[in-house]
Amino acid sequence: MNNTLKIAMAQIAPVWLDKSATLLKVKTAIEEAAKEHCELIVFGEALLPGYPFWLALTEGAAWDKTVNKELHAHYVRNSICIEHGELDVVCQLARRHKIAIYLGIIERPTDRGGHSIYASLVYIDNKGEIQSVHRKLQPTYDERLTWAPGDGNGLRVHKLKDFTVGGLNCWENWMPLPRTALYGQGENLHIAVWPGSDHNTKDITRFIAKESRSYVVSVSSLMSTADFSKDTPHRDAILNKAPKILANGGSCIAGPDGEWIVEPVLHKEGLIIQSIDFNRVLEERQNFDPVGHYSRPDVTKLTVNRERQTTVEIK
Repeated sequence: MNNTLKIAMAQIAPVWLDKSATLLKVKTAIEEAAKEHCELIVFGEALLPGYPFWLALTEGAAWDKTVNKELHAHYVRNSICIEHGELDVVCQLARRHKIAIYLGIIERPTDRGGHSIYASLVYIDNKGEIQSVHRKLQPTYDERLTWAPGDGNGLRVHKLKDFTVGGLNCWENWMPLPRTALYGQGENLHIAVWPGSDHNTKDITRFIAKESRSYVVSVSSLMSTADFSKDTPHRDAILNKAPKILANGGSCIAGPDGEWIVEPVLHKEGLIIQSIDFNRVLEERQNFDPVGHYSRPDVTKLTVNRERQTTVEIK
C-alpha cells in the first residue's frame, strides 16, 4: 500500500528552553506514534527547545539590556548542535521504529562558528539518517533579534512511499519562491511547521493545498505559562506580561483540493493521527499542475542556490 501514508502530528508543548526535558517529550511522542503504526511524525517550529516568546514580553529590541542578553545566552546553550550528536537518539528511534520525522529545532551549527542560532527544520528518514536541515531563510519580525537568517541548502524534497515530501518553517510558507522551489522538485506532501496558533494555520494551509494540488500538513506547538521552566532566567519578568495561553495549537491537514481533512485542532496536547491517499494528488493535478502542464518555463523560471553558506572556506 505505497499509496497510503499514516501521519502523526505531534501537537505538544516544550519544557520551555530546556533541551534535555523537551527531548524526552519528543522521544515519548515518537514512541507513541510508532505504537499506532505511523510512518511519519511531524513536530512544530522551534519545538526543541522552544520559541523565543520573551522577545515580545521583555522589550526585546532594547539595546544592551541585561535580561535580553542573559535570556539569549541561555537559549544558545539550550540549542541543538547536530554535529555533536545531539539528535542521535532521535535518529535511533527513527531507525528502530521505521518512522520518518520532521522536527523543528533551534540549531547551533559549527559551520557558522557555533555561536549564532537558526530555526531549522530537520528531516530524518525511516532509516534514521538526517537527509536535510533547512535553516529558516528569513526570521520574522522580532525573531531576527535572536535567530540568524539561513540559506537554500535545505530546500530539498524526499521520497516517502509514493509521496514526495518537503517542508518550510512558519512564515516561509507565505514566500512564493521557496514554495515553488519545492513544487519544482516534485513535492506533493507539504509540511508547514509553526510555533502555534490557528491564526497562522487556518488560511495558509488550505491556500497552499489549492495552489500546489498537494496535501498540506500544518503542525503547531502549544505553549502556556505553565510550560515555562522554573530554571528560565528572568522567568518572573516574562510571566509578568505573558498571557496565560501563548500558543493554542491549530494543527491541521488540507487535501489536494484545498478542503479540510483535519480542521485546526485547538488546546489539545498529544498526537493527531490521519492516513492520506496519494491517488488524490493525481486526481487534482488533472486540471492544474503549477510546475507541469500549467506552467510556462519559457517565460518565467526560478533559480535556486542550495550551497550551504559559510564565512570561512579552508582549502
